[in-house]
Amino acid sequence: MNALAATSRNFRNAARILGLDSKVERSLLIPFREIKVECTLPKDDGSLVTYVGFRVQHDNARGPMKGGIRYHPEVDPDEVNALAQLMTWKTAVADIPYGGAKGGIGCNPKELSNSELERLTRVFTQKIHDLIGTHADIPAPDMGTNAQTMAWILDEYSKFHGHSPAVVTGKPIDLGGSLGREAATGRGVVFATEALLAEHGNAIRDMTFAIQGFGNVGSWAGRLIHERGGKIIAVSDITGAVKNANGIDIPELLRHKESTGSLKDFHGGDPMDPSELLVHECDVLIPCALGGVLNRENAADVKAKFIIEAANHPTDPEADEILSKRGVVILPDIYANSGGVTVSYFEWVQNIQGFMWEEDKVNNELRRYMIKAFHNIKGMCQTHNCNLRMGAFTLGVNRVARATLLRGWEA
Repeated sequence: MNALAATSRNFRNAARILGLDSKVERSLLIPFREIKVECTLPKDDGSLVTYVGFRVQHDNARGPMKGGIRYHPEVDPDEVNALAQLMTWKTAVADIPYGGAKGGIGCNPKELSNSELERLTRVFTQKIHDLIGTHADIPAPDMGTNAQTMAWILDEYSKFHGHSPAVVTGKPIDLGGSLGREAATGRGVVFATEALLAEHGNAIRDMTFAIQGFGNVGSWAGRLIHERGGKIIAVSDITGAVKNANGIDIPELLRHKESTGSLKDFHGGDPMDPSELLVHECDVLIPCALGGVLNRENAADVKAKFIIEAANHPTDPEADEILSKRGVVILPDIYANSGGVTVSYFEWVQNIQGFMWEEDKVNNELRRYMIKAFHNIKGMCQTHNCNLRMGAFTLGVNRVARATLLRGWEA
């Protein structure tokens, strides 16, 4: 099942649990605006190339729309639509005053030079500058983009609208980025994990972990879990996988990856087939890579007791059912990985106020938001006798539905 179908299915289940009117349900599902643009630019060799870019603005009932921009070969309208919808529920679960959006360009950033990436980003910004803005739609980094990408968007947007630091988040610190933003998603994953484990009478230091994906989110989650005494026994990414039953030295693995660009040939563990990581023996599995990695083919073989969805949509609905029947507790993506958008909100607030926070304040506020959201989700689980995914979806959908009705936007 593709990401859009799965997200819509979860939404409809939540709407049914909440007893939403069919007209309200329909109005919440339909995106506010879908944008498709052709980005033509000269390559370094002088040839012209065209890439297709998308921006889906899903809902603005609770505030300006917010969501990342990803550069990836598999970007398509369905995926962007699903992720924009997820952002609407995610910002509502986190209780920050945003709606959802998402964008992307179908390209392979690794095949483009730095100057080509800059030209592509500037052309894309030129095409959408009048549809984004500080109080309309605020982009952020996602897969294949970073703080430098946001700096280019900020600069290009400011040519049309004047200096506007709050138009994007995830910027370099020197251009108004927030301290703590780089680690925010991974740190939020750890705060969420702590809250879930505490509910079950456990702590990070007592558990074994397997992390799939060792990019920004996976590496920060790994580092922070390691610092808290958690034993990470398997790690994988697109370059390979490594396991060590006695625990991997994560700082050493990070140094190895930084110096070699790969997990291969790491001397602090044994190589393993990356596809085996998802079914590796562990207490807690943290998928931090692409969506749909847990499906009906492998769900029955998962040995973890807890799954923390650090990636967007890593678990297909079929896998969800199989895992739930087996008693595996899944912490859903719209909560587990909301640390990034929460600190993006803090960055936006700092930019608007023109007053920057110390990193300790950012991290303490993030922890407060993550723990409050977890308890709100648990409250919905108890009210509606449902699992954590439906607890999160009913929490988010209910908040957006209430805002929509109060504003008089019902269909």
